[in-house]
Amino acid sequence: MYVLVPDDPVFFAKFESLEEPLLRRLYLLHSAGLEESDDERIIADAYDSWVQVLLKLPLWSQWHATDTSAEPAPGEPAGYTLHSAGGTQLTTLYPIEVTAADLGHLTACLDLFAAAGRTRRAVPGRADAEADAEAGADRPEREDALVDVFRRVMEVLLLPQPQRLLDTLRQVTRQGRTGSVTLPAEEETEYRHYCEDIVTILSSGDTFAYRSHRALYL
Repeated sequence: MYVLVPDDPVFFAKFESLEEPLLRRLYLLHSAGLEESDDERIIADAYDSWVQVLLKLPLWSQWHATDTSAEPAPGEPAGYTLHSAGGTQLTTLYPIEVTAADLGHLTACLDLFAAAGRTRRAVPGRADAEADAEAGADRPEREDALVDVFRRVMEVLLLPQPQRLLDTLRQVTRQGRTGSVTLPAEEETEYRHYCEDIVTILSSGDTFAYRSHRALYL
């Protein structure tokens, strides 16, 4: 299946921020020396899927490269500029192919983290706090923030794409075009609604962050 992902530093930063807590939990669960638990398997699968999606994100290699002339990595969509019918440059969207299995692994991990948070809030100060520490649990506010970011990222990845817009941009990337692409008026309208949904998902709840993020798409 294909998802439309924006060349958007806010989305990329939130997606990339998931790596450290996933790896930390895996390390702590593994270092306990116990047989592989269901939680460890879920988190391990999610981390593998996180890497698979990362490698397909638009221009991800250039975010990491110190050399700004770095070429796109193999399998990474070629860069192009997107314009409105009136000639205004738009934030580029890239169709990337992801598997249902990878999205399922990430969703299962999000559900695991969210369930742990609900349990923690339902039984504050529970006696097995030491066990949580060994399993890699953070302070409550950090746990809640992680679940919030994870949820926002998954909502973007699962956001239904406008079919006409998706078809147009898939054709562009299949042809490996690196020049300028102009959207017809109907697809520009679809584009703007879709990007507004992305901004709302990622930045709602913080007025300043929302306004700053939305300015990237104006």
